[in-house]
Amino acid sequence: MKKNILVAGATGHLGSMICKAVLGQGAKVVAVVRKESDAEKLASLAQMGAMVMEVDFKNHAEMAKACEGTDAVVSALAGLADVIIDTQKALLDAALTAGVKRFIPSDFCTDYQPLTPGENRNFDLRRTFRSYIDEKDIQPTSIFNGAFADILKYNTPVLNLKNRSVAYWGDKAGWKLDFTTMENTAAFTAAVALADESPRDLHIASFQISPEMLKESIEAITRQDFTLQKLSELDEFSANIKKQRLENPSGEQELYAKWQQAQYMYSMFTTQHPKLDNQNYGDIAWTAGDEYLKSFLK
Repeated sequence: MKKNILVAGATGHLGSMICKAVLGQGAKVVAVVRKESDAEKLASLAQMGAMVMEVDFKNHAEMAKACEGTDAVVSALAGLADVIIDTQKALLDAALTAGVKRFIPSDFCTDYQPLTPGENRNFDLRRTFRSYIDEKDIQPTSIFNGAFADILKYNTPVLNLKNRSVAYWGDKAGWKLDFTTMENTAAFTAAVALADESPRDLHIASFQISPEMLKESIEAITRQDFTLQKLSELDEFSANIKKQRLENPSGEQELYAKWQQAQYMYSMFTTQHPKLDNQNYGDIAWTAGDEYLKSFLK
């Protein structure tokens, strides 16, 4: 019998890719979406073969009905406390009522467990939900993918193509950063969701690359010189982020406030995957660092 996977957050980029990856494995997908979701996105999900269910996430009975008969729930929800904590709790409670055995929360990020609480607002939200789900009678599996490789396209300090610079903090020029493509993350998530069981935490990365290695690769591909630049000590960076946050209280209502973006950078240089579980689920073609860089560099 085909497995049935419920995906929440299916209208998002990662969520839709997870749906496609699950369907590509011959399984069924129930895509639960808000009733006010974009019609074009819903049509796209239906066209790929997902069963689209428009639900009120605050209606427990409605949510539990959507979860009935599913083998696993995958949350690709994105947002602040009202989503990562409240909506995910509602989704989990509905899954428990429906007797679902497995749940993959929206932990698609750096493994926040070694980090100090308070260092990253968005990670703290996931930490709160983790405490909640770990008390429930369900098998949770968090998939930590480091940073999405897409950030290398956006002229962040780690790679600024406009300034032709690669930056780092502290003594981390040789520190390997974990990057995973959306495609690889979705494929791995689908494989884990379709497994009969999985451990509490899994760590993946399409490639691991340090600022020094990144500079070397970029120069080889572009045949241009890039500057490797130390921006500050890590403790100075941390203090500056806290100052930015205090001076910009409106950012508390923004998912990716500037100081939150800086918190992500800080986390990338203060924790890294202890091991990789890339080969443990499915036959996935992991994207190499140079391959990914060449995909958007001229």
